[in-house]
Amino acid sequence: MTTLITGGSKCGKSRYAERILDNYLGNKLYIATMKPYGKEAYIAIERHRKMRDGKGFVTVEKYTDIHEIPLTDNCAVILECIGNLCANEMFCDNKIIDPTEKIVNGVYRLSCIAKKMVIVTNQVGSDGIYYSEGTAKYIHILGEINQRISEFSDNVIECVYGIPILQKGVLL
Repeated sequence: MTTLITGGSKCGKSRYAERILDNYLGNKLYIATMKPYGKEAYIAIERHRKMRDGKGFVTVEKYTDIHEIPLTDNCAVILECIGNLCANEMFCDNKIIDPTEKIVNGVYRLSCIAKKMVIVTNQVGSDGIYYSEGTAKYIHILGEINQRISEFSDNVIECVYGIPILQKGVLL
């Protein structure tokens, strides 16, 4: 079962993702995609580590190339988050590339192996603000990736102020 969780910044997506797997008794993997750039990133990473402390997750820090992650059958996975993964793949070596196929195929591969897969992403592009060309392209590509992942996800849930709102499938 694959669940995509979306929402704005600090809306409870991660907490809800972890809650979905609270009672899972098998191997639980947490794929962390945030590169620790700067003080704020380190604070966010530490906050997430504390949130999942004692919950049985093995953390794998993988900033790109998620298709390379070996999974065991019947494991449960949280992939946190597509927004960071997209930025990491897109802005590398001082050039901008379109990582849509690579990311979608990588997520799909993992979701086919994992018994339960929970994917956290960001809702972007709805603020109506004009952005630089690179940021605008990022917003467009992340939107496309989110749409493509939602197509093969069993459940799509939007978190608003900590409240999960069902968009597709069942509320877990």
